[in-house]
Amino acid sequence: MRPHVQFRRFSVMMLVALALSACARRQAYVAEQPGLVEQVPAQGAPVVMQAPVAPPVVLAGGAPYGPAGGVTGYDAPYQLDAGDRLRIQVFGQEGLTNSYIVDASGNVSISLIGSVPARGLTTADLSRAITGRLRNGYVRNPYVSVEVEVYRPFFILGEVNAPGQYPYVPNMTVEAAVAIAGGFAPRASKTDIILSRNFNGEAMRGPVPPDYPMRPGDTITVKERWF
Repeated sequence: MRPHVQFRRFSVMMLVALALSACARRQAYVAEQPGLVEQVPAQGAPVVMQAPVAPPVVLAGGAPYGPAGGVTGYDAPYQLDAGDRLRIQVFGQEGLTNSYIVDASGNVSISLIGSVPARGLTTADLSRAITGRLRNGYVRNPYVSVEVEVYRPFFILGEVNAPGQYPYVPNMTVEAAVAIAGGFAPRASKTDIILSRNFNGEAMRGPVPPDYPMRPGDTITVKERWF
């Protein structure tokens, strides 16, 4: 056999072997990356690999826990609960205009119409509920406004100098809550902080950084460091 024919056959065999090896490596890489999807291209088009999307951290209640403005509802309208003090004004009805506390049952007790459920409602929702009650045989064309006078307190536990219950201040962060509680205790872990929050009736719990925004009713737990 001529030398140039042998060389040509050898080159073809080498190219086939390299192609099979590359295909096997690609399939092994895709198999090892369960979140990676290999798209089947049209004939002659390059193969495109889609990077896996990192799943959200799942907390109690099944809700993902993201940064402020994410799915935790930090930017959502504030939901009322027990301990909130409200200023309810019924225009033209001075006897009904007053400050009201959302009681332990989550209700607001108003003369004429009795207890009105408030837990889980926004101030706009509660305003509509009171308006509907008053319109039902008590006040003609009532106009009601509801504002939060004092938010319910937050709680801070664990490795702080003065754990306990404190009044919520608007635009608070976890770091500000720690400062209100006397600062970190000597054995506190400044990177292991757990926030518990009720949102839409679901209990959520997860780690947060010191600059994470808080909401009324939150519970902060500062863990102990081990070294």
